[in-house]
Amino acid sequence: MAQPLRHVETSPTLPARADVVVIGGGIIGVFAAYYMARRGLSVAVVEKGRIGAEQSSRNWGWCRQQNRDARELPMATKSLELWEKFAADTGEDTGFTRHGLLYLSDDEDEIARWARWRDFAKTAGVTTHLLSGREAAERGRATGRPWKGGVFSPTDGTADPSKAAPAVAAALMKLGGSVHQKCAARGLELEGGRVSGVVTEAGTIKTRTVVLAGGAWASSFCRQLGIRFPQATVRQTIVQVSAVEQRLPDALATARVAVTRRGDGSYNLAISGRGRVDPTPQLMRFAPQFVPMFAKRWRNVFPGGMDGIRWGHETLARWKLDAPTPMERARILDPRPDPAGVRETHRRAVAMLPALREARIENTWAGYIDSTPDGVPGIGEVPEVPGFILAAGFSGHGFGIGPGAGHLIADLVTGDKPIFDPVPFNPARFRKSAWGKVADF
Repeated sequence: MAQPLRHVETSPTLPARADVVVIGGGIIGVFAAYYMARRGLSVAVVEKGRIGAEQSSRNWGWCRQQNRDARELPMATKSLELWEKFAADTGEDTGFTRHGLLYLSDDEDEIARWARWRDFAKTAGVTTHLLSGREAAERGRATGRPWKGGVFSPTDGTADPSKAAPAVAAALMKLGGSVHQKCAARGLELEGGRVSGVVTEAGTIKTRTVVLAGGAWASSFCRQLGIRFPQATVRQTIVQVSAVEQRLPDALATARVAVTRRGDGSYNLAISGRGRVDPTPQLMRFAPQFVPMFAKRWRNVFPGGMDGIRWGHETLARWKLDAPTPMERARILDPRPDPAGVRETHRRAVAMLPALREARIENTWAGYIDSTPDGVPGIGEVPEVPGFILAAGFSGHGFGIGPGAGHLIADLVTGDKPIFDPVPFNPARFRKSAWGKVADF
């Protein structure tokens, strides 16, 4: 079954030109377009499938500062403010609520890492509460068992993945921006080495600036331009179960399983970091740079099957601008849920929260999480092609930080003072070895 998703009407005509064309209608692309339109730019979003239909609607919905990489924390903090401001400014419903996120653990090393992160967070003005065993058991009383400790981040929350990207797209169109679904971008036109247009299956849009927010497709698209962008995808499975009489935590994570309450009272279940890696030509090409990441996560990452090759998002092939591309053959990445993952996720959730025994499995789905070697996105202009701005590789963190990323992209395009330091996200860093030290709290 497909994941839930609000429908968005496509704009009636493709513009002949625009100040900016955004390729990709996920949460990053639509927020970038929205913030640029607010500044008076004419913006067109081209999406090969539906707005928000890939990872932007297949994630947990968490909007968090807790346990963020130090480089992403300023973006996460600003994003929480922007989620609220977006709703106030537009009246659109993304389902965003600051109800706090709860983490529980019996692992003393993990609790110690949380304590170090709490100390770091204080220096960044972020409030997080380290929980004693008694406090953890009280907040986690729905589990009916003791815990050695935990952490609660009261200002974090969740938004609804089925509503968020479509809501932002609707707000964009109210500002005069256009949204074009089932309209794949096949490539770019260049003049003197600089962007001069975007070639789509429905025609060419003249523009001097392009934002590529293509998610799992970004590396293949970059390859068409001779740009090397190391990216790998992990296929993660989510299980949705029905509402139960007992009120469970809105958002709870443990090493075993994570549970998130949806707006309709049902719950999403997932295992953090667990997924299947489907071998593809692109994965083989970039494998040396991803060895440190996969080595660190070896307990939860398993070999996959032929899904990655079948969908075609990680091809090494070059495609033509006047013929259908792999994106037109696979409008929406909709990989198969992992049957073993479904069973294990449900088993762990019921074992942790006995109230879920009365819930029925309503839906399952999977999505491809686009990752970079260091787990932090690439955001910024690519020097090889002036006017081409990359915004991809969000490594499973993109939904919650979507507003901040979109705002930063708009800052870079317009030359305004960046909302936070863009240097840590500069794509040029991917030219360095993946074996460099990464912050770990």
